[in-house]
Amino acid sequence: MAKEKTLADAFYETLKDVYYAEKQSVRAQKKSAKAAQSAELKDAFETHAEESATQVQRLEKVFEIIGKAPRAKTCEAMQGLTAEMEEDLEDFGSTEAADDVLIGCAQAMEHYEIARYGLLKSWAAKLGYDEAASLIEETLAEEKKTDELLTRIAESIPAAGAAEQTGGKTKNGARAGAH
Repeated sequence: MAKEKTLADAFYETLKDVYYAEKQSVRAQKKSAKAAQSAELKDAFETHAEESATQVQRLEKVFEIIGKAPRAKTCEAMQGLTAEMEEDLEDFGSTEAADDVLIGCAQAMEHYEIARYGLLKSWAAKLGYDEAASLIEETLAEEKKTDELLTRIAESIPAAGAAEQTGGKTKNGARAGAH
């Protein structure tokens, strides 16, 4: 008879999933940095790629804390998100909307990671893995900070083609290009 699964088992399985996802995130951030047109966005992706590499190391410490070897388990969610990013880069990579689309893809990844790290943090606390909870909280704070930065950058990017979408009128009703 199979052993009944526990919260510790769920923690370990989710940790393997997030470990895979974070490694994929490093690759996606590097690819996004190369594709970004805005210097500020390029810098944000490069910085977060480095941060994500550190997050992978933190996850390895969490594996050590729970007495397990670091192992990745294919994360279907992150595979879907990175596939969507690839498709969006093909469709929008050379357009004025490229940076906005890249930000949208990156934020989808960040939101997934925020959800998973939040879950892992609460489970670690329940299981008495205090040191692991602290490491996960550090990563969770970084993911939230990156999400906020991406939002600020998105809000600062002028809307490409906005006048065409509104029948040639700007937000205040003036004709685009009218002085």
